[in-house]
Amino acid sequence: MTKLAIVILNWNGLGYLRRFLPSVKENSQGEHIEIWVADNFSSDQSLEFVRESFPEIHILEFDRNYGFAGGYNRALASIRAEYYILLNSDVEVAAGWTEPLLELMESDIEVAACMPKIKDLNRREYFEHAGAAGGFIDFLGYPFCRGRIFDVVEKDTGQYDDARDVFWATGACMMVRSADWHMAGGFDERFFAHMEEIELCWRLKNAGKRIRVVPSSEVYHLGGGTLPAGNPRKTWFNFRNSLLMLLLNLPPGKLYLLAVRLALDWLSVVKFLLVFSFANAFAVIRAHISFFSLFLEYYRKRRRLSGRDNVVLHKEIYTKSIVMKFFSGRGKFFSSLDF
Repeated sequence: MTKLAIVILNWNGLGYLRRFLPSVKENSQGEHIEIWVADNFSSDQSLEFVRESFPEIHILEFDRNYGFAGGYNRALASIRAEYYILLNSDVEVAAGWTEPLLELMESDIEVAACMPKIKDLNRREYFEHAGAAGGFIDFLGYPFCRGRIFDVVEKDTGQYDDARDVFWATGACMMVRSADWHMAGGFDERFFAHMEEIELCWRLKNAGKRIRVVPSSEVYHLGGGTLPAGNPRKTWFNFRNSLLMLLLNLPPGKLYLLAVRLALDWLSVVKFLLVFSFANAFAVIRAHISFFSLFLEYYRKRRRLSGRDNVVLHKEIYTKSIVMKFFSGRGKFFSSLDF
């Protein structure tokens, strides 16, 4: 068993592999490190490129596109390593990026997953949307980050350089202890893509584990490669998966918050209609229909998970509404929140 497996999930990402795989190979050296490309049935020349240019990189090929969640579940079921790094194909890394992450995981068995600081590849002095300096949610399940709340992304001036516990680590670059990954059962495959890493981290925390950010490790993420912001399919995934996540993981006595979240979703429908974004408004409605069609299945799954050690409102969950804070103008930046 190797110490660390860096696993890149690919689907028709030839351009990204050409651009970013050289930095991963160059800056992830060591006898204890393996690099894998897991392919979700690409139809471009991705695998031919990897085989010809990087014959030392391991390849897994799947028979169809299983999405982010299903693809990683299948990949990590086949890879023997003490630690995994799930790395997007559009991430640039620098020399020594793995060492701070590995040092943390080796020093604290309670930490199940961690992440580096995520910066914007095109605006390198700014954080990047998908993770920034560590992920959080509010009590209604709305995600935000140190360095990014909704569409406001902060410039990195060192204000979030402290390593600390967070609520979730980004799937763009997440190190996870293999024993904890397999204990938790990996990602929920119905999520397919979007929110799956937040839901996994919530399950890990409910099992008594911790999630950390290690800002001494930095990577640069291009972002937006799968589904761009504003895409109705992305809207559908985000709204549907948020509701499923809440149903699975809210503490006992807090399920009523689902009703509050559902009502707020309808305000989003109204907002989309007012700006003539009819496809996104319909995507939210379809997300609700899908959620209710899965309600009994996920309620039963919740009951199967009810024996977890730590099903509480974790201290990394913001107990006020990040939506209200943001739109009132008092919560544009993480540092302004009264956490």
